[in-house]
Amino acid sequence: MDELAAAKIYRPQLEAVRDAKKRISKVTLLTPLAPSFTYSRKFKANVSLKREDLQQVRSYKIRGAYNKISSLPKAQLEKGVICASAGNHAQGVAFACNNMQTKGVIYMPVTTPRQKVEQTQMFGGEWVEVVLKGDTFDDSYKEAVTHGREKSLVFIHPFDDEKVIEGQATIALEILEQATAPIDFVFAPLGGGGLLAGLSSVFKQLSPQTKVIGVEPEGAASMTSSLREGQVVELDFIERFVDGAAVQKVGSKNFNLCRENLHQMVTVPEGKICQTILDLYNQDAIVAEPAGAMALSALDFFAEEIEGKNVVCILSGGNNDITRTAEIKERALLYSGLKHYFIVRFPQRAGALKEFVEAVLGKDDDITHFEYSKKHHRANGPAVVGIELKDKADFDPLVQRMKDYNFYGQYLNNNPDLFQFLI
Repeated sequence: MDELAAAKIYRPQLEAVRDAKKRISKVTLLTPLAPSFTYSRKFKANVSLKREDLQQVRSYKIRGAYNKISSLPKAQLEKGVICASAGNHAQGVAFACNNMQTKGVIYMPVTTPRQKVEQTQMFGGEWVEVVLKGDTFDDSYKEAVTHGREKSLVFIHPFDDEKVIEGQATIALEILEQATAPIDFVFAPLGGGGLLAGLSSVFKQLSPQTKVIGVEPEGAASMTSSLREGQVVELDFIERFVDGAAVQKVGSKNFNLCRENLHQMVTVPEGKICQTILDLYNQDAIVAEPAGAMALSALDFFAEEIEGKNVVCILSGGNNDITRTAEIKERALLYSGLKHYFIVRFPQRAGALKEFVEAVLGKDDDITHFEYSKKHHRANGPAVVGIELKDKADFDPLVQRMKDYNFYGQYLNNNPDLFQFLI
């Protein structure tokens, strides 16, 4: 990169971040930096959670959205604003529109959890129109940009915008004010990169010894891919489960700042994130959404480095739809090696199923899914069988018994397209 190009790179100034902190103080909460007994004990470290899930819109996104919208000239506010979001930015924009009595149009993917859509409508009230378009954030983004140009609406970008980045960066100022000791590590989630761009910039200036770690889902590793390639890249396909961080292309401003300021990026499997969601609920009574639990999910990969250190994790959001609980549990079990799917080939004779249960299943194994259709003129009939184990060490013996008794057909966990297998 030549000097002229480098000089043009946007870098948040502390004065601008402090101004943003004053501007948003009327609508944001000073969320606690709360010590986590559970995770401190587990990792032998001083782990604290920055509880952004406790904001009025249950995520940090209100910071950037309100800072951007409240900075607009009156003439632009009178025309209205538009945005695209997978959920949390939408709620921040909706809240800001209602608060400032500015009309807003919010595009959200059709796949957005219903809870987030309903919350957006609730926060926006009569000032906001919600439009469901596309399967991903990127699809909705393209639709919103086109509509905004046609109607001369100001586009409120969820992450690649200076005012949005400065609003998110206010979290860093609060953490440094609240911390009672120097911070060694900060773990924060990344989707488009607005939070980490702002957060890492402030820490680089005020606490350069702090290692800022960016965390993104394994199935949507857009920043990791971009950093590896040395430029912003657009992923052809992403896993949409972590809806708050499922972005095919990170922001260019965010990429430049993260490349300069991040200590490291790490990707976390979606199943591991699901286990963290369950652990937070069961152990600490905290409701976290997938993107909100990502930072904590990364600690296992840094267990040796963080031992004895002061660690902060951004718990970024709590907008989790209860109807997703079954899927979250399923993904967690699959990741932990306790849930397995097979095509089992049953001999088409009386007593075959009884033999499978008595001779093949272990004493602690449980059949949780069974799909079978008897077909004549065939020696064996295939069934899709889901089996839950109490110990992942029971897997190999189970497979061996299936083979010994000629029941084994195919293992499906590594072939996700076959989960919808129809007999």
